[in-house]
Amino acid sequence: MDDDLLLQQRVLDELQFEPSVAAAHIGVSAHGGIVTLAGHVGSFREKYTAERAVRRVRGVKAVAMELDVRLPEDSKVADDEIAERAVRILNWDVSVPADKITVRVEHGMVTLGGEVAWQFQRGAAEHDIHKLSGVRGVINNISLAPPVEAEDVHAKIRAALERHAEIEASNVGVVATGGKVTLTGTVRDWMEREEIVRAAWAAPGVTEVADELVVVGI
Repeated sequence: MDDDLLLQQRVLDELQFEPSVAAAHIGVSAHGGIVTLAGHVGSFREKYTAERAVRRVRGVKAVAMELDVRLPEDSKVADDEIAERAVRILNWDVSVPADKITVRVEHGMVTLGGEVAWQFQRGAAEHDIHKLSGVRGVINNISLAPPVEAEDVHAKIRAALERHAEIEASNVGVVATGGKVTLTGTVRDWMEREEIVRAAWAAPGVTEVADELVVVGI
């Protein structure tokens, strides 16, 4: 079977295996390891879950999301109610400095602003909004502003990669310029790539990660 057709079938099988995704409404195409999802889903959370499911499939190098979110009439929520729920859930999350984050909602699209010190706080805030019903999408404009020393950032990322049993650190290049980190080299699959990017973001002082890693397979 052609490699693209085989990858397409693997992705379809994974989507059908994921119970929280209505795979019947999703079309899949694959070309050179790049998978495109088209069609529609019933919630932003379902869209996010579908993307995560695709990334688990061996051989996927990138995902193009062309899925529309079509909320059922009984699931549509007024913008002011979404905004109120968003503020409440951010206040509940002890890992998020809610007083540093702004929320704007327009036609179900939530835009997060403000400034935090750590990437995990930025990511946690977006993840919280994913959970809310009625949300059609999230634009994360929260900025990062920690103090930074490039040499220290580089050393911490390199040490983290070498500690990780599932990462082949010798194939990965790390360049730190201020708070920006550029990752180069090759990885075996999408999951390894994701772990490396996550390790880079976890280092103190990182404000931007340029992912130039290439998935080459095993």
